[in-house]
Amino acid sequence: MSGSEVLDDLLERGLVHDSTDRGELRVRLDEGPVAVYAGFDPTSDSLQVGNLVPLILLRRFQLHGHRPIALAGGATGMIGDPSGKSDERNLLDDEALTQNLAAVKSQLERLLDFEGGANPALLVDNRDWTASMSYLDFLRDVGKHMTVQQMLAKESVKNRVASASGISYAEFSYMLLQAFDFRHLNLHMGCELQVGGSDQWGNITAGIDLVRKTTGVAVHGLTVPLLTDNSGHKLGKTAAGAIYLSRDRTPVDTFYQYFVNLGDSEVERVLLQLTLLPVEEIRQVMAQHEVAPEKRLAQRTLARAMTELVHGAEAADRADAASRLFTATTSGLSMSDLDALSLEIPTSHLDRLRLADGIDLVDLLAETGITQSKGEARRLLSQAGISVNDETQTGTRRIDEEDLLHGAYLLIRRGKRNRHLIAVHQETP
Repeated sequence: MSGSEVLDDLLERGLVHDSTDRGELRVRLDEGPVAVYAGFDPTSDSLQVGNLVPLILLRRFQLHGHRPIALAGGATGMIGDPSGKSDERNLLDDEALTQNLAAVKSQLERLLDFEGGANPALLVDNRDWTASMSYLDFLRDVGKHMTVQQMLAKESVKNRVASASGISYAEFSYMLLQAFDFRHLNLHMGCELQVGGSDQWGNITAGIDLVRKTTGVAVHGLTVPLLTDNSGHKLGKTAAGAIYLSRDRTPVDTFYQYFVNLGDSEVERVLLQLTLLPVEEIRQVMAQHEVAPEKRLAQRTLARAMTELVHGAEAADRADAASRLFTATTSGLSMSDLDALSLEIPTSHLDRLRLADGIDLVDLLAETGITQSKGEARRLLSQAGISVNDETQTGTRRIDEEDLLHGAYLLIRRGKRNRHLIAVHQETP
């Protein structure tokens, strides 16, 4: 297997946006294993779906025999990258960044192999070589080698300078910090390739220039397209917020269902660019999908692959089963189905005695948190936005034991996709 096969795979998947001389990069990859790094700033206690693109890119290189380095921006995270941002980021302190890094480490360990073989992954923190460096040393060793004209020419800086909010000197300096990272990794870990999203190209080329000017070594850069939906928004952003890799921030079934809900026009591209499934297998899935798109085979294949990658096979099995229950009518749900569903979707518990004289549906919706208030419950009912056991409700009524599925559950749907289960049981005295 040639080292440059990874480049062929990236090209076939549509995963190369910008790169340094591709011929030279191919020659270097064929000469032997290359250390390759991608960075992320731990600005949250969980990675998001958007972080997967460069991190899975590292995994692709690792699978082809190269050595991945995941760089956590403990230093750069204190400043904030202006790339792709229209406003200044809130600054995080050292303690918050340390806690965030500890939280995401376990997520990285699912995505990269830190133990195996001749090319185990490395996790590094740029605070280790930045925090102790004086400002004067930084200006002399890094700032001296880059002109203001070069920095202003970078797209990420140019856009912010032209915006109404402008750009602070701190964020303007971010490019220098990232360039310094590449030089440090090249000098101390032999890193020769930096990868990232297309919005990182300006920062990556700044690092390439710094390495060349200060060491005379030729290093390489490669970016992948930003993964967006058809409206141009980054993948993993929803009306309800970001899709996180932490099951505490985004439940596994919500994570799974996000991918099931992707449109037909997006799913093949996401399968190619975000999963580790072989290209030929993806082509076969899409051929089957096109025969019966209503079965959403491509979306379910994507959801299964991503959930298994992020949360493991067992969690993917449960999410897959729960998702199929999402589309089942209540008449087809057995007691065991409902028991399984209660482990995967939001579930409230209700004392059976409360149903003796019935409980007003508006009160029930507000009490269980399905709606934020009784007023919201009445509004949704008037708009036919609530169903009980698949029957649309057009006004309030009393819920009693005759409404229960198998004498134990109520399945309430808010809108098209939000399901909530109410488990009814006898309180013990």
